[in-house]
Amino acid sequence: MKILISNILSGICIWLCFNTGFTQNISGIVFEDKNYNQIQDPGETGIQGVAVSDQMHVVITDQNGYYQLQKMQNFHIVFISQPDGYKSSGSFWQNLINDKANFGLIKQNSKVSFSFIQASDTHISEASIDRMDKFRKLADSLHPDLILITGDLVKDALRVSEAEATKVYTLFKTESSKLKSPAWLVPGNHEIFGIERHLSLVSPLNPLYGREMYHRYFGPDYYSFNYGGVHFIALNSLEFDDLFYYGRIDSIQLEWLKSDVSTISKSTPVVTFQHVPFFTGGLSMAAFESEGLGRTVEIEKGKPQIRHTVSNAMEVMNILKDYNYPLALAGHYHYQQIFSLEGVQTRFEQTGAVISSSRLGPYMLPSGITLYHVTNGMIDKGKFIPLDN
Repeated sequence: MKILISNILSGICIWLCFNTGFTQNISGIVFEDKNYNQIQDPGETGIQGVAVSDQMHVVITDQNGYYQLQKMQNFHIVFISQPDGYKSSGSFWQNLINDKANFGLIKQNSKVSFSFIQASDTHISEASIDRMDKFRKLADSLHPDLILITGDLVKDALRVSEAEATKVYTLFKTESSKLKSPAWLVPGNHEIFGIERHLSLVSPLNPLYGREMYHRYFGPDYYSFNYGGVHFIALNSLEFDDLFYYGRIDSIQLEWLKSDVSTISKSTPVVTFQHVPFFTGGLSMAAFESEGLGRTVEIEKGKPQIRHTVSNAMEVMNILKDYNYPLALAGHYHYQQIFSLEGVQTRFEQTGAVISSSRLGPYMLPSGITLYHVTNGMIDKGKFIPLDN
């Protein structure tokens, strides 16, 4: 009888471990990579206090640079939140092949003054390489310390075949790697592979379906990093239900965000960047579309919601309300917008589209990027720079 009960309990344990996703642990070392070879060699010590995440949990490296995460089924990426005063000697993320992931960092001077660019909506394809070239030449001429690209990187992935989607993904990866400054990316709706299945003819069982193609090429679709005393948070502001996308920060990402910001001082300036904006004037400037691919309203889990803004923006605001949160950046609408509220510290800003200028009634709103300067944690108003003369 005791043997039978023991076997039953063991079986229950195995079932719970499998179905809740708990397996073994992920562990590794974050270390100073003095010879830049991405391998911890003798004399290369671990770095304490670095945040490491699997897009669900966030842990901090100990005095030896060691971390450990409980491995979860369906979570196959681990990344570091690059600390101030360092840059990664390799990638800041790894697609887990086994249960070990080490990260090398190179020490660099921490800047009190720096600049960064926000670009968006490159929609790259073979036909639009000239736009990417023009953007790259402008960006390189400005010598920013970093570049944020807020989604719709490729012309299409949500309504085309796998072959076509991988072609434009590969093209963007190749062309963006030519930028002289480090580029930090987030996905837009055009990066969600295959979900408009009536057009793409892609099965939801395809291993690259939905977010997975983005993961394969560019790693985590939300993450954070630190630079010049600022904490930058990349958010994936899109979900999808059956065939169509809509603006929302999913529940797992919200929990991750709480853990992520708990690792910084509340006085540290926070900049978020994403594709679909929290708030926008674009809705009042565009025609209401009741049907079709660009329709204005989507049914989210049985409830109608405005599709082209983040429907649960206030949940994010509640998480960040006690932090120093001066700037929220987004794209999606293809023209520069600046949105603010009296009594709210955060500026909500969108930049133009790299791909082209936009016609809005009698107005032609220019293609362009926005250049920001940061001094001692203070972010200026930014300067919009048209891409075309």
